[in-house]
Amino acid sequence: MELSTRAIGEVIHPTAALRRPPPEVQEMPEAQEEPEIFDTASTTIEGSWETSLLNPKNRIDSLDLPRNPLWRIDGCAGLGTQYYAVPLFLQRTPPIRMDVFIYEFQPRLICEQLELGKAFHTKDAARLPRLAIARHIVRILQIWTIDRFGDLASFEAFYKKVPFGSRLVIEDMSLDARRVKIKYGPNHSLERSLLNLGRLAFLWGPDFPLPPTVDFFDLDVIKVLHDSVCLVRIHEKLYIFKALTSGTKYLYHELKTLCTLEPHENVIARPIHIVIKMGLFGSKKAVAGFTTFYHSKGTLRDILPLLRTHGRLRRADQLKWSIQLTKALEHLRSRSGTYYPDLRLDNIVLSEKSDVVMVDFEQRGVWCEFAAPEVNAIEYIRLIATDQILPHSVTEKYQEILQELVPNFRKLEDDIYRNPENGFNLSWIALSAIEQEAAEVYMLGRVLWCIFEGVSGPQKAAVWQSYRWEPDIEFPEYRKTPPAMRKLIDQCTKGRRETLSNVIARRNSHLILTTKPDNDQSADEVKGAAMRFWAAEIEVAEKFLELRDSKRQKGEWNDNYYERPSLRQVLEALEAFQNEAH
Repeated sequence: MELSTRAIGEVIHPTAALRRPPPEVQEMPEAQEEPEIFDTASTTIEGSWETSLLNPKNRIDSLDLPRNPLWRIDGCAGLGTQYYAVPLFLQRTPPIRMDVFIYEFQPRLICEQLELGKAFHTKDAARLPRLAIARHIVRILQIWTIDRFGDLASFEAFYKKVPFGSRLVIEDMSLDARRVKIKYGPNHSLERSLLNLGRLAFLWGPDFPLPPTVDFFDLDVIKVLHDSVCLVRIHEKLYIFKALTSGTKYLYHELKTLCTLEPHENVIARPIHIVIKMGLFGSKKAVAGFTTFYHSKGTLRDILPLLRTHGRLRRADQLKWSIQLTKALEHLRSRSGTYYPDLRLDNIVLSEKSDVVMVDFEQRGVWCEFAAPEVNAIEYIRLIATDQILPHSVTEKYQEILQELVPNFRKLEDDIYRNPENGFNLSWIALSAIEQEAAEVYMLGRVLWCIFEGVSGPQKAAVWQSYRWEPDIEFPEYRKTPPAMRKLIDQCTKGRRETLSNVIARRNSHLILTTKPDNDQSADEVKGAAMRFWAAEIEVAEKFLELRDSKRQKGEWNDNYYERPSLRQVLEALEAFQNEAH
């Protein structure tokens, strides 16, 4: 089964247990999935002239980059539909984030030749620019820029006046870059949703410790690192610029959190600047984002497998990082009274002294299955309750369950920032402080496994994203972890369940059954396996939440239901092992 956004609801999310395909899809279950055969040698045996790659109209005109390219593609998001486009010819490039968007559903000929399947899970700047789609977009933008603006000064004037987060939409994708039409989509709604300092002062109090401000156009983009993160230069110094082009409520929640956390050496420092952008209409000075320190060594996700491959992953460093991470988590809970649901290698960077630093405090959480089973139980309910495709007759039951868990969930789910005390993560808000700590310990256990095994993630081929160095081992299998740490990791991850990857895996750009040969399975079989898996998981989740509710009402519920160690106990075990290792 090919990877696409449709696969999220039909396979990857628990909605797969409840979603039924429309009648026309049921009548032709395989028609959308079987690859067409493009004959490169004959027009009669395997296909016609219309579908043959010998036909010039079925071939890309060229993928050679222009001699002096005007644009660069730094990465992608939106499961292969959004590309970070950076103009290269401006004296200073403000972080306008005018990304290029393409429609997901393209003719198969275009999908295959432009490698759109690979773009679904390939996001990093090291690999994505080499894909055909990225090179094709650079060529398209080159032609569009020259044809529409004539001289580059005209484009610069246009670029600096567009609303933040505007879009360039490729409406009619073609293999011939000269035939592609680009539609400019100004994002006025995003700029209107941005809050000014006065509004934040009203919400947070007049004495709130906000950092100094810097003008948006003083920032010069060096590289787009993520859909919400740019590396920028301000007055010859490098910083990270954090901003969101959707869901700005998470930006303001993170800004508030970082400004109020008690400092810790292994937690990202408070923001350095508030970035102010003057609105295009009126005199509104909106808070578009903030800057923070740039840690050039990168994330543990990329560092661990690289060190392991070159035989440079030392036990002393593994223990140091594990202890630092545990101390930071314990500090956040005991001194700042907050939770950290985003614990994964992507959110752990190394400082210049090779110490770990935790980043990303939006508190959105990791995707379903990566979290503790008690968090997943609530998250499955949330995903079904808020699904926009399932009929109300299906979602109503789960909305009622969610209402019992988080009475104000509807207000938290909308896009308006109202300064909620605990953020917007319903699955974590529903938990007590003890339950939250137990869930953090679970995620910590999985990260410790990655650190001691020296891999980029707990799964061999995560559906959402492929890595430059994919793991060759999957949690909870052990190869390199010392016995004492295996015991600790097993204690931290008590209650773990089998995941969808045990049944369905990503291979290149397809979802496949792990129990059958690749050439002996259909898309319907993959969907059926996903439906059965998620139906069983939803049943387990519902029974767990019923038990929890019943025992809570009787005062009999053990908030540490799986009897995991506390963060303090994990820290003591790590330090004891470190002392023995010396």
